[in-house]
Amino acid sequence: MTQDLQIDFTDPAFQNNPHPVYAQMRRTGPVRRVKLPSGLEPWLVTRYDDARRALTDPRLSKSIHAAGSAGAGQPNLTTPISRHMLAVDPPDHTRLRRLVSAAFTARRIEGLRPRIEEITTDLLDALAGRHEADLIDTFAFPLPIQVICELLGVPAEDQNEFREWSNVIVAGSLAGDRLAPAVTALIQYITALLAERREHGGDDLLSGLIQVREEGDRLSAEELSSMVFLLLIAGHETTVNLIGNGVWLLLRDRQRWERLRADRSLLPAAIEEFLRFEGPVETSTFRIATEPVEIGGVTIAAGDPVIVVLLSANRDEDRFPDAGELRLDRANNNHLAFGHGIHYCLGAPLARLEAQIAFTALLDRFPDLRLAVDADELPWRPGTLLRGLYHLPVLL
Repeated sequence: MTQDLQIDFTDPAFQNNPHPVYAQMRRTGPVRRVKLPSGLEPWLVTRYDDARRALTDPRLSKSIHAAGSAGAGQPNLTTPISRHMLAVDPPDHTRLRRLVSAAFTARRIEGLRPRIEEITTDLLDALAGRHEADLIDTFAFPLPIQVICELLGVPAEDQNEFREWSNVIVAGSLAGDRLAPAVTALIQYITALLAERREHGGDDLLSGLIQVREEGDRLSAEELSSMVFLLLIAGHETTVNLIGNGVWLLLRDRQRWERLRADRSLLPAAIEEFLRFEGPVETSTFRIATEPVEIGGVTIAAGDPVIVVLLSANRDEDRFPDAGELRLDRANNNHLAFGHGIHYCLGAPLARLEAQIAFTALLDRFPDLRLAVDADELPWRPGTLLRGLYHLPVLL
């Protein structure tokens, strides 16, 4: 395995375009140990087949208890919020997912369609008559945060605070001394919100999670807080990036935008291609080897952390023909943008529904939409977990 490739995860040049580095890793050392800004030294898995195996290997644990000292620098493992589905293994994971799924049903998600369409219309109405706008601030962010907050029953006036906390939390160690206060503030808010909802109840997912039972089981207080934390962060961050990244990809080449305008039957496949080509999640949350594990010809020792680079796996030339090309009509697009295996994203149907409604409305309302600046001038958000733009200035 070649180990001479140095990666500076704090370098804006890498954050803005990590694909050449990941391509080199796939060629020269697809399973490679690196040092993150937090000081953690995980193994990065960058090829598609290796990634699929790693995401389903039970010897790679998601549990904070398996992590031990390897969990240093991982703010999402703060004890009060470490009992959600992404941070535990079976049988705890099986139980938690079953309980949450009982409240997060396909019927409930599809029932949100009229409200998502209404929110989308209101947001685009507010842009009517304007010449220029930041599509992240005015559309890609407020749409999913309003949806997940309404779904959970979170007051609308608190949404901007969530954005600030979320931006800091997903940046991880790159956020520096802002990280701990953001995590603490969100935990305190969730605790107060749950106390209010236990007392008054309501017809929302949060009340449903409090009340949900199956075979006499229910979520503990710590599990409930952890799940709300996960749903709030993951429930909007991924969709913000899916919409923002997708619009950016289309407007980099106006022919793609015009093609999608002319043939809306391409939209479902196009959304899957956005997910593959410039997905909203760059890496998985880390796993810990509970025993020696061989991946891609490399033996990973027990106790070593492992991170699957979804962004790299989805551009693996051995899996996807013309992997470096955006193809709106790509068939059999079995990307890993939402993960794979038992930790596959529970909110994937909601993200797809929001994206379909959002892109349809944008194409209808602003057919002449264009980037206001050069596509390569736009900075991407720091951090190794999510992949999204800070801003998306457009001419309406």
